[in-house]
Amino acid sequence: MFDPKSLLASRALCLAPMEDVSDLPFRVIRKRLGADVVFTEFVSSEALVREASRQKIELSDEERPVGIQIFGGSTESMAEAARIATDAGADFVDINFGCPVKKVVCRDAGAAALKDLKFMAEIASAVVRATHLPVTAKTRLGWTRQEIRIVEVARLLEDCGIQALTIHGRTRQDAYKGPADWSYFPEVKAAIGIPLIGNGDILTPQAAHEAFERYGVDAVMIGRGAIVDPWIFQRIKHYLAHGEILPERPLPERVELLLLNLRMSVAHKGNERRATIEARKLFSGYLRGVHGVSRVRQDLMNYTTYAEVEERLRSYLETPTAAMRAA
Repeated sequence: MFDPKSLLASRALCLAPMEDVSDLPFRVIRKRLGADVVFTEFVSSEALVREASRQKIELSDEERPVGIQIFGGSTESMAEAARIATDAGADFVDINFGCPVKKVVCRDAGAAALKDLKFMAEIASAVVRATHLPVTAKTRLGWTRQEIRIVEVARLLEDCGIQALTIHGRTRQDAYKGPADWSYFPEVKAAIGIPLIGNGDILTPQAAHEAFERYGVDAVMIGRGAIVDPWIFQRIKHYLAHGEILPERPLPERVELLLLNLRMSVAHKGNERRATIEARKLFSGYLRGVHGVSRVRQDLMNYTTYAEVEERLRSYLETPTAAMRAA
């Protein structure tokens, strides 16, 4: 069984739960590229109870340890979702107490729990009681910049049995705007005995190094950085070990990994059009840093089949411009 305490000394790199991004193929590929712990995209507890959204919690042994992240505004549905996640083969269950999206908080879920810590404790305790697996949680600094009670929140969740805590360095009011505020992390770390995972703006190896050295977190969670730079986990590990930045990956390698991701998505979703359209958000990351490829990316955004994507990319690789970039 996955033991969250292992994060205390491992400087683990975690792949964040991202809606419509952290599906099974994305997680497996990022695991191959150096992620230590991965989280599924968040899934509604009510949907799981209704036997919907089950594809979101399909897991692979290759991605372990993997946690299923659930959200909801009912203790009953959250407890039942935890039992479903347990039966699905998760290594741990993660509670989303941080999503700032209106349609989530209006259902008393996600970051809404930051307005009612008693209710947050009820949800956390219900989930802990519902499963034999470790339970972790992710939250934000507070509901607004004027209502930051993150040390109190961290202690409360630890008392409820939460075994590791991820904090995103923004408030619900901030949403995803402005720089993440890491100044609260040292105080939180000193107040709790469970592993602390830092999240927010880990876009470079240097940012991860600062999170560990300056702010004292036990692990970091990477979301957007894993989209814009698929190799970020490898690059961080190399930087932490050797103090140097790895060069960008050659263009042919980038193309092959993009195509692998798309093939896996088509197989996983069973719908080529849907998989191709949903993969569009990943194309720019795989082709990151490739000068002169903007027209190719524009074309890719119009395709709905794997064959179209593959043909356009392979034809580009045969051009003199691509040959120079691949060298």
